[in-house]
This record gives sequence, structure tokens and C-alpha cells, in this order.
Amino acid sequence: MNTPPLQSKLPRVGTTIFTVMSTLAAEKNAVNLGQGFPDFNCDPHLIEVVTEAMKQGLNQYPPMTGVPALRDAIATKIEALHAHQYSAASEITITAGATQGIITIILAVVHAGDEVIELEPCYDSYVPNIELAGGVPVRVPLTPGTFRPDFDKIAAALTPKTRAIIINSPHNPSGTVWTADDMLRLQEILAPTNVLLISDEVYEHMVFDGQQHHSAARFPDLAARAFIVSSFGKTYHVTGWKVGYVAAPAALSAEFRKVHQFNVFTVNTPVQYGLAAYMADPKPYLELPAFYQRKRDLFREGLKRTRFKLLPCEGSYFQCVDISNVSDLGETEFCQWLTSEIGVAAIPLSAFYGNGFDQRVVRFCFAKKDETLNAALERLQSL
Repeated sequence: MNTPPLQSKLPRVGTTIFTVMSTLAAEKNAVNLGQGFPDFNCDPHLIEVVTEAMKQGLNQYPPMTGVPALRDAIATKIEALHAHQYSAASEITITAGATQGIITIILAVVHAGDEVIELEPCYDSYVPNIELAGGVPVRVPLTPGTFRPDFDKIAAALTPKTRAIIINSPHNPSGTVWTADDMLRLQEILAPTNVLLISDEVYEHMVFDGQQHHSAARFPDLAARAFIVSSFGKTYHVTGWKVGYVAAPAALSAEFRKVHQFNVFTVNTPVQYGLAAYMADPKPYLELPAFYQRKRDLFREGLKRTRFKLLPCEGSYFQCVDISNVSDLGETEFCQWLTSEIGVAAIPLSAFYGNGFDQRVVRFCFAKKDETLNAALERLQSL
């Protein structure tokens, strides 16, 4: 018997750098600061309310769009934080994590030949999602070194074929946060167009030093064209639960839901009820900036005793460093060496660029227990 030959719709895609580095970290017994997930537990009360939902028999299919109580809680939160009212019934949809939300948006709105602007470096799912939809990725670089948006380049990339633009703030991998002026400039550029906005805001509650997260929801002309994506996994330290949401105007949500119902249909029922109950108290997400800023400061203070050059970290739970004073190796080779020889795993920033642009910068994740960070710092200080 012969297996028929097959070329998938993503023939050039291999194993992600995150899997490669995590596998190497496990093999070398290294401290894994590569992949972006916490190594500490969530609030025990969150486990309790999800467990209670299971015990109450809330274990069958929920509505396709999500449990009403959870959508209500999200609408209340967005209005309180960003002064924008979304209809819980028609404008908020619960998704199987932010990644599913993003690919569903793209599959719903991008037609063959449509162009989608993505700002590099970027989360690695964006381009494959565009390609799966038959779209054309248009890569616009953020400014090297600062990772600020270059609005002249963004404006120049807009064409009659542009269907959407994807932005991400706080930004993975750089930790940059867009300002209000940045959002207003984007609003100005998009105003004369019908270009849709996909705003990836999964790190929305991780903004430091008194800064504010400027959601697309805060800007009326952006909100009118925006799909806003967020993640309970990031906010509540439960990345493995894979629950997020998409907020968008009713007309956009209606088209989104047409695809959502066929690629996921719906999302884990007791977790949705548990999250709805847990969100009654805003304290956990309101205190998250201080929680992660303390970890950021601990990690940065330790890195100052190495030869790494620290780049700014305004938000997210990622810290980027310039390796120029440490090694002559390229980013990927350096990360492999660092994992194997020093015992700390990091991610090369070149993995977030379509052309593998190597600017001698690597990314660490500091969403870890203090003892994990201190163990990593002890090893890194040998540099």
C-alpha cells in the first residue's frame, strides 16, 4: 500500500522555534525562559469556581457565541476600562484562545488575493493564517532597535487590495506599548479606507511604569473597523485552558461567527461559567501590571550584572536583550549555545521575521516563579 503524495497548504512551515527551544531546554535541563507561559499556578479560587460549574452539571454545549454571563462580564470590563459599549449579545464572541480568534477573523474576512499588512517582528501565527485564507502577507518592519511603528511605511503599504492590518500592543516579542498618539495616527491613516483592523491585545493588562493600555476600543473610528482579540490564558495564568474572546461591531461579528461556528463551534462550558464568576471581582486583572512589573524589575536588575544590553520593556512579559557584547554568534546559534552551555533557553528575534532578520537580539520570558528567574540569572551572570 502506498500513501498518496501530499503537499499541505503550508508546505514551507516546519516545527516552530518555540518547540525546538523547549525540546532542547528539556534535553539539557536548562531553565526555560523561551516559550511564553507561566510556571506558577493560577489563583486557587479560579479552580474552585470552574470545579463548582462542573459539579453543577454545566458540562454540555454552551451557545455557539459563548455563555451569556461571560459575554456580559467582558462587555462590562471593556466599558469600565475603555469607555466603549459592546453588545454582549451581538458583538462579543468567546473563542478557543486568542490564536483561534485570529485565524477565524482572517478566514472570515480575507479573500484570495487580498493583502494583509502585518508589522514585523510578529507573533508567528499571523502569516500562516493569511496564507491559509489565500491572502497576501505584506510585511512592514517596526523600527529596528525601538520597535516603534513607522507610520510612513504603513501608509505606503496601503493599496486598493489591502483588506486588513494586524497590530499588537503590548507587543510580542519586543515589549513595546503603543501610545495614544500612535493609535490616533493609525486612525488617521485608515480613515479614508475600508481597511479592517485586527488588534491583538492579549497582553492588555501587562503595562508598566504607570502607562496605559490604549485599546482600539478607546478610539471610535478604530473601534468601528476593529476586531479586538484578548486572552484569559494570559490574564489569569491559565494558558493551557485556551479561552479568549473577540469583540467587534455587530456587522463584523456576524461574519466572524459564520466561520467560528464551523471551525470550533463553541468553547469549554464549565471554564466559561467559572471565568464569568471570577470576573465579578476586577482585582486580579487590575493588579496584574504591578504583579508583572515586580517580576520585570527583578529580572532586569539581575541582567544588569551581565554583558547583555537591555532593551526597554514597557509591557507584556517579555524582555529583549542585545547580545552584541556577549557573543559573535547569530541569534539562533547563540540561543542554542546559551541553552546547551549556560543552561538558559531564550528565543531569537529573527524567528519573528519572515526573512530571518538578525539584529543580535534575543527574547526572554519572565512570567516565571522568582526562584526560576533567580536560577536563570545565576547562570546568566556567568557570562
